[in-house]
Formats: sequence, structure tokens, C-alpha cells
Amino acid sequence: MAVLYLGSCDTGRRPTDPKKFLAPYHMDGVLKNTVSFRDDDRTKWRRFRNTDGQKVAQLQQFLFEKGFMPRGVIDGIFDYVTQASVRLFQEYIRTIEGVESTLPDGIVGKTTQGHIDRWKASGKISAWAAASITNPSTEYTQWINLLRKAKTHYSENPNPILEQVIGFQRPTDTRKVNDWHFDPKETHLIGIRRAQDLSQDRRDNDDIFILLIRGLVFKFWGSTDSSQGMISRRDEAFLVEGQHKYRFGWHKISVERKIYRALKPYRNGVLVFRDRDDDNALTESDLNEGLDTNTNQTINIHWSGIGRSNWSAGCQVIAGKSYINHLDELVDCSAHAASGYSVLNSTKKKTKGAYNVLADLIVSFSHSDINHVYYTLGRESSLKLDEGLRVNYAFETLKRMKNI
Repeated sequence: MAVLYLGSCDTGRRPTDPKKFLAPYHMDGVLKNTVSFRDDDRTKWRRFRNTDGQKVAQLQQFLFEKGFMPRGVIDGIFDYVTQASVRLFQEYIRTIEGVESTLPDGIVGKTTQGHIDRWKASGKISAWAAASITNPSTEYTQWINLLRKAKTHYSENPNPILEQVIGFQRPTDTRKVNDWHFDPKETHLIGIRRAQDLSQDRRDNDDIFILLIRGLVFKFWGSTDSSQGMISRRDEAFLVEGQHKYRFGWHKISVERKIYRALKPYRNGVLVFRDRDDDNALTESDLNEGLDTNTNQTINIHWSGIGRSNWSAGCQVIAGKSYINHLDELVDCSAHAASGYSVLNSTKKKTKGAYNVLADLIVSFSHSDINHVYYTLGRESSLKLDEGLRVNYAFETLKRMKNI
């Protein structure tokens, strides 16, 4: 059987203009001029290539029907959405069905095809297929309600940080509090910042992230704060709390061997405070100095290895070691999660682990007419987690994921 992977095209489906086909995804730097897909776990470029028959379209139809590609278009081209959906199917086999040897690599070979055939024969459908904005989980509803209450509260009682955002006059992807948007149709990522005011020369990955998508909730961990060792200047950036608009993009585009998928500020850049007194913390004195006068285009949301080190120079970073799934079950990715770039580009069959799950869900599950993510950054106190969820929610969730 033919192995299907990124770039495979059914008979007669290969695009006549590859650059135009890739344009919605290749908006950043060197990728604007490429006519190949970026297979980022293997740090390779994948050209469009012919595959006999309609195997890709059949695969896409399967992924759509089984609940792994609600966004996808069935066009016979193995694109980024199809790759992400295959990896989610493989991850489901690995975690929900318990076939631990399954590697979520986005390649449809003999083993993955065997699982596809088994699902077809049994008529099986994933639990994700039943989830939707009209049938959300209880936890999803709790989060949306909590976010809406936070907007109401801060619209009526803006704190000094939000007042500075309101007063910023130039275009920015950081949204003023009255423009915060919590429509369940949208994809929402929440960052919960902890210990940002404690001085740390080597900041830990000690924050959590909540993904709300199509009525489901997934939890990840990493850092919302910059680590001094990752940046050449002493006044490192701290993303301002509040809501920001992000889009599909790429990280490390200046280093060809490291380019990989990430979320980037949507158009104008986001607002940041800077560590003005060089104490490696975001403190009251830094807030009093005011926002950076320029918007920042480089505060991405990206991978942070397995979480052993904080790779942030101001970005929001996600560890690959583990996550908590839609059933509130802890998922260990240690067996295949890479510790760094060099392990990805090898024969060791490593991936970005939990980070891929987050990125793949965003690519495959976001509604087809939506090309962005709303990222809301706050603290336990500012989001009132003790009232809306439970006391020590962030700490307990982080402890579960880090101490597997």
C-alpha cells in the first residue's frame, strides 16, 4: 500500500499553483516564497506529489466522519489540516484506546491504516465527534462563564494594567477590555500566570494553559514569562494581561533547520511591559514605568521542549511532556516527546508531544471560517479562579502535569 503523508495528492488533485494553495498558511518570512509543505517534526520540506487513485480524499472523509477533522475540506490534498487530523487520530488510539505503541507522527502507513480499517468495520466514532458548541462539556461551560464574568467585572472596574491598554492609541492585537470576545464558536486559549513577580534568573515552566475548542477542554503547561537566558537584552518582555488575537504561523523562521508551526500576533503586534530594573521579574515598579511604546510582533505561542527549560524570550511557551485531555485524564507523552530540536531531526521518531496536540486541535477543530485564536492571559486572582472553579486550581493542575 502507498504511504500517505504531508504533500500526497490524489490523481488530478495536485494544485496548478502550489504557492497560492499554501498562501493562507505561509504568511511568514521565508515561507512566503516556498512551494512545499514544512514537515516540522522532521525539519523537512515536503513537495506536492502524485498518489494514484483517491486515497487521500478517502482518508479525509474518514477523518471528517469520525470526528478528527471537523474543519477539513475533502479535496484529495494531504495538507496541514489533514496531517494534524491524522496525528489526532493516532493520539486518540494511543491514549483513549490504550495502544501505547502508537506514534502520533501524521504518517499513514500500514499500522495506522490498520486502525482506520478497524474503525470503518466497527462503525466506531470518536467521543470528540459528539462535542460541539451546542453540546459543550460542563467544564467548558464553567470556563466560558468565568471569562464572561471577568469581562463584565473589568469593563466596570478596569485595573491599572487595563487602563494603560485602553489608553494605547495605535493599532494592536491586544484588545481593549470592552472588545474581549468569548463567543463559543471561537477558539480560546487561556494562560494562567503564576509567580511573575518573583525574581528568577532561570524562570521555571510554572504556568498553565487551557484550550477551549468545540465544547471541549484540554490543559497544558509551560510559561507565560520570559527567561533572561533566552534573550540578549536585559529588559525582557512580559506580555500584558488581557486578551490578544493570534493566528496560525511559524516560529524560528530565521533558522531554516528549526522552522515549526506556532501562533503569531494576528496583524499589528501585541503589547508588553519590560523588566526595566533588571530583576528578572514583572513587578509593580515595571508596571508603573508603563507599556512599551511599540507593539511587539515576536511574542509567539510556541513549543518549550519537554518542559525541562523555559525557552521563552517573552513568548508564551508550551511543554511537550504531558497534558490533561477532555476527560480530565493526565496524558504522558514522555516516550515520544523530544527534549529539543536535534532529537526531532533524527531517526529516534520523536515529536513535540503535547505541544502538537494543542497545535493540531487548533488547526483541525477551529471552525472553517475562523483563522485566529483568542488568547486571554491572566492570573488566578484576576480571573477569580477560586470563585469560578476551585481554590488552588492552577497549582494543583500544574502539579498533576509536571509530576507524572
